[in-house]
Amino acid sequence: MDDARAAWPGFRLVVARRAERQQVATVLAMTDIVVRAGAEGDAAVILGLWDEAIAWLVARGQPEQWGTEPASARAKTRETVQQWVRGSGVRVAEDGGRPVGVSVIVPSPPDHVPAIARSETYLLFLVSSRACAGQGIGSALVRRAAADARNAGSDVLRVDCWAGAPALIAWYTRQGFVPSDTYTVHDGWRGQVFEMDL
Repeated sequence: MDDARAAWPGFRLVVARRAERQQVATVLAMTDIVVRAGAEGDAAVILGLWDEAIAWLVARGQPEQWGTEPASARAKTRETVQQWVRGSGVRVAEDGGRPVGVSVIVPSPPDHVPAIARSETYLLFLVSSRACAGQGIGSALVRRAAADARNAGSDVLRVDCWAGAPALIAWYTRQGFVPSDTYTVHDGWRGQVFEMDL
């Protein structure tokens, strides 16, 4: 490299900007997430990602979201997942063909969530691989859920999470949800409900 060119501030700026563009392109390539409809064969994918998330939460001292036992070890949970994959609401996020996230949408909320007098779609389940955290997987699944809800003619998309997780509540808010209601189930577990106008 010519010393005079290297000493020129404008040249250094061009090089820096070129490096920045290359870095951005690399990040975009790493986050090329495709969301597809689920199939009956995706039960193992759902349970695997769920087990991974539970282990991650337990390691962080946050078992309140889903407990401490792996989802795949619970007979009732395995049956629930089978019901999901036999329906039409499962969505699978893939990165290069590899499953990295899953969501489930349904036309009405679970029994423990307060009902509303609006047409809605409920985001019943959302999980992404912790090994791929920060790559926009959850956001892509939320966007797909919102698009599916609009296509179904819903006025609002709702979701809930454990009310004792400030970081998770903040994440849902960043996705465009607004806190709207709370509930408490029989064992004292508190849930925070969110809604997104469509």
